Amino acid sequence: MPLKKHKKITIFLSAGVTEKIRQFKLPGIAAYVAPVLILIATVFLFLGFLDYLSLKGEHSRFLALQKENSFNKEQFLHMATRLDDITQEMSEMRELDQKLRTMVNFEVAEGASDSVGVGGSDPALLDPKRNLSAVSPELIRAMHRNLGDLSSEIELNKRNKIELFKFLDEQKTVLASTPSMWPTRGWTSSRFGYRSSPFTDKREFHKGIDISASMGSPVVASADGIVSFSGLDRGYGRTITIKHGYGLKTKYAHLRKILVKKGQFLKRGEIIGLVGNSGKSTGSHLHYEVHLNGVPVNPMKYIID
Repeated sequence: MPLKKHKKITIFLSAGVTEKIRQFKLPGIAAYVAPVLILIATVFLFLGFLDYLSLKGEHSRFLALQKENSFNKEQFLHMATRLDDITQEMSEMRELDQKLRTMVNFEVAEGASDSVGVGGSDPALLDPKRNLSAVSPELIRAMHRNLGDLSSEIELNKRNKIELFKFLDEQKTVLASTPSMWPTRGWTSSRFGYRSSPFTDKREFHKGIDISASMGSPVVASADGIVSFSGLDRGYGRTITIKHGYGLKTKYAHLRKILVKKGQFLKRGEIIGLVGNSGKSTGSHLHYEVHLNGVPVNPMKYIID
């Protein structure tokens, strides 16, 4: 039985008109295999193109995430740096508070002087060149720790400021109640302490100071207080006594006229009477005394204006 010959496919190739034509003979089965191979190649090329598009999209998203991560890292480090700055500012405020307390001689309550220790972040953690994923856990813990310390420091600072405010407010009252003002304008004709009596020429203790001034010159309260006496007082003549609190009391004697009444509240600098020559006196002047806890003291120790 004669063998069946397989058909062959002849392919002619020419590089140009003048070039020699080349021919290739392929088995007939190639007519069936070639389209299949072309189809498979096309499918692979299409799938490869899809993979390329997918990788390109992933790369774009990666670049976007990388940019966002870089921005977040910058913001994160900025926040950590700002927290350190606030910590430093709190430390400076604490020092200023201590200086202020020292200036006004305000004693801090026992246990309150020890301020909360506020640390800062490790400078190495704030290095922008470091990997954020490696730094973040440590930096977050440091930030939480600093925030906790700052919260305690702020609360302590608030309490200290309230205490200082109360102290200064009380000091304001003390200053207003301190007889630091001249009760009248004139010249000091007799000082506090032992002197020769202008009447007997004997040595006696002068409980205040005498301020010579024109008849009718205004006399003012040298500090805030309440009038405890207003009237005639034997040798002192027309006299006013003012209680200022804190153990302080002032006396204004030999007045020509009294302008206040017992129990009246007075402000520092308020006119209370007029300079005169009433009582046992040698001329127009004001006899002025300051008593501390019932003991006469030198008024000049208090007068500053």
